[in-house]
Amino acid sequence: MHRLAPDEPRVCTYTGVTTLAAAASDLDGVLAGLGTGGCLVHLERIAARDARPAALARPLPPAVQGALGVDGFWCHQVEAIDLARAGRSVAVATGTASGKSLCFRAPIAETTTDPVHPGTALCLFPTKALARDQLRAFAALDLAGLVAAPFDGDCSPDERAWARRHATVVCTNPEMLHHGLLPHHRRWATFLMRLRYVVVDELHAFRGVFGSHVAHLLRRLRRLVAVHRAGLR
Repeated sequence: MHRLAPDEPRVCTYTGVTTLAAAASDLDGVLAGLGTGGCLVHLERIAARDARPAALARPLPPAVQGALGVDGFWCHQVEAIDLARAGRSVAVATGTASGKSLCFRAPIAETTTDPVHPGTALCLFPTKALARDQLRAFAALDLAGLVAAPFDGDCSPDERAWARRHATVVCTNPEMLHHGLLPHHRRWATFLMRLRYVVVDELHAFRGVFGSHVAHLLRRLRRLVAVHRAGLR
């Protein structure tokens, strides 16, 4: 096996197209090389936009701010968090890697760790992989009072019972909400009485007949929360 020196260019050939990725991060040089070889058909440059930071109407508790690991927020995050804290329904539609998850993670972390009136949160995801990613993110916050647990088909009966009794953040999917939670809402009374936030991630995936089904599930959830006297936000 030939070992490349640190400064030796790396050449990768695939289906007849050779791409040269030099150790240096000179993107313009790489693009120029691709252009002369006929590999680059079109190049479009999108101008950078100025960052738009903003401040929350009310600062987060220091413990929550420190756990989130952010010094500040972008304007769309501030707008979403402030509206959620005010009890408004919010839909966030921004680009990839724009910090959408922080829009719900911050208020959830705040309400679950509230020393006076701690709340709970229910997060719906279209896939178990997305749910597990968010579970890891919540666990990484390491905040007292924020106990995140899955509630899906992979969970054993004991794990589901544990989530029902102890979790303050439940990550699940619409079908488990339909079959496992709503029909047994009396067992979830404590969780539903304290429910403050419902998150529907990847909202664009809930369309057509499936979207109508999920809409009815959310209406049932709101009705049952009202039965259990929770102020659903």
